[in-house]
Amino acid sequence: MSDINIAETLLEKGIKPSFHRIKILEYLVNRKNHPTADMIFRDISPSIPTLSKTTVYNTLKTLLDYGVIISLNIDEGEQRFDADCTQHAHLKCISCGNIFDLAVDDSISAYIEHQNHIFHEVKINIEGICADCAANINK
Repeated sequence: MSDINIAETLLEKGIKPSFHRIKILEYLVNRKNHPTADMIFRDISPSIPTLSKTTVYNTLKTLLDYGVIISLNIDEGEQRFDADCTQHAHLKCISCGNIFDLAVDDSISAYIEHQNHIFHEVKINIEGICADCAANINK
């Protein structure tokens, strides 16, 4: 996604597309590592000297509030962020610590609705060992 598309996305959601907001959202869109706010700051602050941690935290809160991104609370006390707002699950590898997206079909939502429950979102977090770590264990 280019800066122009990101700016348009922000405008469509009613968010002023400031330089910092564009760069933070661009970072999230282009990386699938589900970073923390500190990781985002560490990675982009060298190229943006005017960026502060407060700006990163405030921007993430705004993006969350307007539904542009989602947050993950896989580990206690650690909030991570994802620009993919579609229904999907997450696998955290207990060996390397990486977090991976997993596809979730509509059967979970259909089951919940069939039971006459009303849900707002589905969050599935799985802990396990990723394929790369599993391959190294079996060597």
